[in-house]
Amino acid sequence: MTAHPDHQKLRIRKGDKVVVISGKDKGKKGEILRVLPTEARAVVQGVNVVKRHTKPTQTNQGGIVEKEAPIHVSNLAIEDPRDGKPSRIGFKVLEDGRKVRVAKRSGDVIDV
Repeated sequence: MTAHPDHQKLRIRKGDKVVVISGKDKGKKGEILRVLPTEARAVVQGVNVVKRHTKPTQTNQGGIVEKEAPIHVSNLAIEDPRDGKPSRIGFKVLEDGRKVRVAKRSGDVIDV
């Protein structure tokens, strides 16, 4: 099965530490909670927080709830493990044959 032509391979994953590089939350840092690959968006902890009015149900009380909305991956950059600044992502094959993501800024391996 091949990917849809509009879909790009995302270089970020759940649990990655990222920096917002543009938009109203520029400069904020957070961890990726969820990735939506079909929309090329990600939900980042504490970033793009919106208020939603929810109806009460049997399980929750309802009222005004603050939650994170998805943000486009083009507005995110991986946080360099060495100095915490935004970095692009590259790939490298290690001696043991594993393909890992590396921060272009410092050359440090992101995947552990």
